[in-house]
Amino acid sequence: MPLYLNNQILRALHESLASELVARMNAMSNATDNAMDMTKTLPNAYNRQRQSKITGEIFEIVVGAEAFL
Repeated sequence: MPLYLNNQILRALHESLASELVARMNAMSNATDNAMDMTKTLPNAYNRQRQSKITGEIFEIVVGAEAFL
């Protein structure tokens, strides 16, 4: 009987460890997926901001040039 009880406790500990590792793997998988999504969207946001800045600078140059005319 003590051997059976010892075996059940050990089995429960193994199952607990296995479920913790599965939860960690799922969390890391989700983090990886989110990082991949960010690598797709961040360059677009950067380019939009860059284009907006360039457009503003061109507008300032044109307005300044018109002031001389």
